[in-house]
Amino acid sequence: MSATPCTPRTPRTHRRDAPPPRTGDGEAATLRGFLDYLRTSIAGKVEGAPEPRVRTAAVPSGTNLLGLLHHLTHVERALFLGEEVWNWPATFRAAPEDDVTEVVARYRDAVERANRVLDRCTDLAAPLPRPHRHGAPAPSVRWALTHMLEETGRHAGHADILRELIDGATGR
Repeated sequence: MSATPCTPRTPRTHRRDAPPPRTGDGEAATLRGFLDYLRTSIAGKVEGAPEPRVRTAAVPSGTNLLGLLHHLTHVERALFLGEEVWNWPATFRAAPEDDVTEVVARYRDAVERANRVLDRCTDLAAPLPRPHRHGAPAPSVRWALTHMLEETGRHAGHADILRELIDGATGR
């Protein structure tokens, strides 16, 4: 299908795809290896994305690339650090004054802090060492890692599509 005169052609930028990670033999090392792989992939997908398109909705739901990473920052903080989130839909929107560099830096900081918590967790069946919320116990480390893999993987897929729509960049 060729572009119409009203459709600008975006130059394609291809990044080399990173292969799945080689991890240790244990379950924890495998889960954490794949989670860190996805975390690196989505941060890289947002990094360097141009304003204002990085925050422009490309689909009717309003989803945008910068908002996805802003949301994942809140998920990391809530799940692993016990921070409260009262309005999950609002986490999908970065503040107008937040630029790409700031949002990526906050995400990487949240990941680093979450990893420090996980470094202290030796039993995947044990609850995460964080405060109880609303009377509910913390989930197990295994559940939290699995959930974060699913959440990050899902949004990394969205980010792949959104970044390609923004400037044609593909690859992890």
